[in-house]
Amino acid sequence: MTDPLGLISGSGGVRPTPQGRPAGADQAPGGASFKDLLMENLEQVNKLQTDASKAVEDLQTGQRDDVETVLAATAKADLAFRMLLQVRNKVMDSYNELKDVRV
Repeated sequence: MTDPLGLISGSGGVRPTPQGRPAGADQAPGGASFKDLLMENLEQVNKLQTDASKAVEDLQTGQRDDVETVLAATAKADLAFRMLLQVRNKVMDSYNELKDVRV
C-alpha cells in the first residue's frame, strides 16, 4: 500500500539527545515542523480533491471520456482524505489524553 500523503516514513525511531529530549521532538528529520508538514499535506489533499472534482465535472460536460482516470482520481482523493481524517483523529485522541492528565 502506498502512502499518498507521505506521512508514513521509515524514520528509524527516536534518538535521545544529551539534554534528555528525543531528537526531532519539535521537528521532523528533514527540518520541517509538524505544523509545516500538516499544512503541506492539507494542501495536497485539497489539490487532489479539486482535481477529482474537476475530472468529474469534465466527464459530466463531455470534455472528457476516460471514466477510468476519473474513478482513479476520485479514489485517490478519497483515500488521501480518509488518511488525513485518521491523522486528525489520532491528534485529537492524544490531545484529549493529555487534557486528562492530572498535574
